[in-house]
Amino acid sequence: MSGAPSPVFEAPWHAQAFALAVYLNERGVFDWPEWTQVFGAVLAEHGLTKELDGGDDYFLAWVGALERICSEKGVAELEALSALKTSWERAYLATPHGAPVRIATGEAG
Repeated sequence: MSGAPSPVFEAPWHAQAFALAVYLNERGVFDWPEWTQVFGAVLAEHGLTKELDGGDDYFLAWVGALERICSEKGVAELEALSALKTSWERAYLATPHGAPVRIATGEAG
């Protein structure tokens, strides 16, 4: 054998974003044809016409598509998602390396 297999995802958040889409699909929030339409539109808006390798640019578009489809389906409001994203960014930037990241109580809206 040639060692451990390569990871399927480059970063843990890539796997989490993928899993969230699968979960929402399994719960009937959207079907795969709807997903591919929204994801394709987001990729085009991001100007991502090149061959994508599953890196950050791909999964940033993936998250953007999740935000859009959840907003369109009434699962989450874009403003609330934006506020939560801002709170998480503020929290992780203020957290010492290795410590758990926590959003201050009441900060996420």
